[in-house]
Amino acid sequence: MPVGTRGAIIHLSSKDMEDLGAEVILANTYHLMLRPGADVIEQLGHIHGFADWHGHVLTDSGGYQIFSLNPKITDEGATFKSTYDGSMHLLTPEKAVEVQAKIGADIQMVLDVCPSSIADRSILRDAVARTALWAGRGRRAFLDHPDAAERQCQFGIVQGGTDEALRVESAQQILDVGFDGYAIGGLSVGEDRDEMLHGLDACMDMFPLDQPRYFMGLGDPIGIVESVARGVDMFDCVLPTRLARHGTILTDGGRYNLTRAEFATSDEPLDPEWPGSPAARWSKGYLRHLLQTKEPTAPRIITLHNVAWLLRFMDQMAEAIREGTFETFRAGVHEVWSGR
Repeated sequence: MPVGTRGAIIHLSSKDMEDLGAEVILANTYHLMLRPGADVIEQLGHIHGFADWHGHVLTDSGGYQIFSLNPKITDEGATFKSTYDGSMHLLTPEKAVEVQAKIGADIQMVLDVCPSSIADRSILRDAVARTALWAGRGRRAFLDHPDAAERQCQFGIVQGGTDEALRVESAQQILDVGFDGYAIGGLSVGEDRDEMLHGLDACMDMFPLDQPRYFMGLGDPIGIVESVARGVDMFDCVLPTRLARHGTILTDGGRYNLTRAEFATSDEPLDPEWPGSPAARWSKGYLRHLLQTKEPTAPRIITLHNVAWLLRFMDQMAEAIREGTFETFRAGVHEVWSGR
């Protein structure tokens, strides 16, 4: 799921996403509730009408962004200061449901507590306990909300860092509440890949096979393919767009930075092995020139390429699963991306 923090993927439009074949985009509850406000989005046709996007939308609860602001946390909710105007806000599990119902996404996330995966165990334990408390309240609020329950799905979120026992405890608590899908939160936020996969292994077998399983905030190819091998279905990450803004190109042969001097006179496309790229008509030399002169056309074209590449990567992986060649695909990803 490409990430559209403020209702759009940076540099791209809803038509771009249609042309790229994206099925789901992610929007950020924290930013949208502050600007332009959930009431405005509801008035303008919910997020689909507001952005003129006819695919699916998932909204996060805002928890990850809020907890990066070091809020005051109590059992009631999280009190935080707006990064826009300094105003104070209290986000509760119930308000997270209400705001996301007004935004009108197809999938909304329950409010959780998201500490660093390498935080002290006492902090992780408190986060697991409060995440479970908020999950129960958020689920009740969702089921009692006529618009939300009728038009949306709601996913629960498992926390616990890389601590195996806490992961199992959190997963069981969230499963006991019961949701339409289950998300792995609090990983890929500072730990190394082996620790991340250890945390994932601790709880993956607990999730129902007939409900979606979503790894929040993961975008590197090895991390994705290893998570898919363990049964994860859905991912989001700002990786392809953030890399694009700094001139880094994703290709089947790995990634490289286009600002290097060696590309100044290159007439090759960004990825010579992929003629179907939406950036294939322009040369490396031309796009490097645009980057060097800070022409905003450059990050737009590179963003189109990177997002398209990652969507294609997911399609190739799905096809490998259908054809029974996933292990070959998995080995190829490791061969190309190890050490990158």
